[in-house]
Amino acid sequence: MEIRSLLMDESAVGRALMRISHEITERNRGTQDLALVGIRRRGVALGRIIRDNIERIEGVRLPFSELDIGHYRDDLTPLPDPPLLTPPPLPFSVTGRKIVLVDDVLYTGRTVRAAIEALFSLGRPDSIQLAILIDRGHRELPFRPDYVGKNVPTARSEIVRVMIPPFEDTTAVVLCAPDSPS
Repeated sequence: MEIRSLLMDESAVGRALMRISHEITERNRGTQDLALVGIRRRGVALGRIIRDNIERIEGVRLPFSELDIGHYRDDLTPLPDPPLLTPPPLPFSVTGRKIVLVDDVLYTGRTVRAAIEALFSLGRPDSIQLAILIDRGHRELPFRPDYVGKNVPTARSEIVRVMIPPFEDTTAVVLCAPDSPS
């Protein structure tokens, strides 16, 4: 995959996540009834950083869990007889909590829809907020993030890649050209 440009280096990602952490505590007037849920894969790594930032800011360690939304996707090949799904429980109840979903890139909105459906299968949160590192536009569903690290206008054919440990050795956000045909 050919990298076209560096959108954010490690320092810029760190600043964006710290700003989002401050915005979350300000909007919610602290941490009462607040919990973070990272959407598996890179949303989990970003969510942990936000949780750690909030702990440094407020002195409170927020409940945190990861959410696997694979069975809730509507843009993947459907199974002929879908199984009855019972998502694994989170280590805390979502009912009555303010849940902040964390993910790396917001594109069509289908990942967010799947995550909300998965959360509602576990209980009824008081509210669901969305924290995104990169909003690249091209929404197919009417979702708008509450907290955004950076808005990046893109062409549909371009790929925004968030690189973060433990998945990569470096932290950065890059804009890539699509793979060239073989």
